[in-house]
Amino acid sequence: MKPIRTMLAALAAAGLLALTACGGGGNPLTTETTKAGEEPATKAASDTIIVGSANFPEAVLLGEIYAGALSAKGVKVDKKLNIGSRETYIKGLQDGSIDLAPEYTGVLLQYFDKKTKAVKPDEVYAALQKALPGTLTVLEKSNAEDKDAVVVTQETAKKYNLTTIADLGPVAKDLVLGGPPEWKNRQSGVPGLKQVYGLNFKSFQPLDVAGPLTVAALKSGRVDAANLFTTQSAIKANDFVVLEDPKNFFAAQNVVPLISKAKASETVKGALDAVSAKLDTPTLAGLVKEVEVDKKDPAVVAKEWLTGNNLG
Repeated sequence: MKPIRTMLAALAAAGLLALTACGGGGNPLTTETTKAGEEPATKAASDTIIVGSANFPEAVLLGEIYAGALSAKGVKVDKKLNIGSRETYIKGLQDGSIDLAPEYTGVLLQYFDKKTKAVKPDEVYAALQKALPGTLTVLEKSNAEDKDAVVVTQETAKKYNLTTIADLGPVAKDLVLGGPPEWKNRQSGVPGLKQVYGLNFKSFQPLDVAGPLTVAALKSGRVDAANLFTTQSAIKANDFVVLEDPKNFFAAQNVVPLISKAKASETVKGALDAVSAKLDTPTLAGLVKEVEVDKKDPAVVAKEWLTGNNLG
């Protein structure tokens, strides 16, 4: 088996290390005068909304949708998309270097309340509203849901007779789990899988956020199981098996705008709530396919969808 660094080098050479169609591996919260570890970039003017996002295609797409919907209502918008992990952009929301980001109810709740027992959409949303720090709020959640999942190949599923995450119990000690680096310590990752399902994997391989590195590692057998998102086109394209979650480890993950309370004006709330009212899971999966498979610019996909729904 080739070392993981060989795979990384090959993928980098092929241009696959870009996590989104927007490109860029840097952190948009840093500038030439604001480097990682220093003070955050200057806050936006009071009449401007800075839209941020995590560093995977769907999050960037949703950020473009939010930005377009706000602009259509006359709101001044700036974008700092493709920032990085939740641990990074939440800090941006708290220090004011961004004002708004698309989020997912279940994992966001687990971020702020590691002991939560809420799993159903409405109870997760209610618990999230209580768990958020006082400076942040979530607006109306959409019916669109994109859940984390533990995914294996058809070959691995057949070899170990896997249909659920619980089935991994007896064999996890022989398997390598892949996922974003943050999964090593997140409650919604390795620690939680051990706590809820008793899974002790042979090792954990840090990859990317459900991106090309993860897909390639799973296909090649460099990892035996991996974290992907349920709306991802790569699951169907590669005939991967999404393991069922009988213990509801992955709670409801409805798409929701997370925003600074200070910027949540009635105009802003109206524009973003209208987006949430139109989004459902099939729609979101179709939009993600346009970005991931058809290689369309997320900004173009967002504009077309907003226009088609009289939102932009």
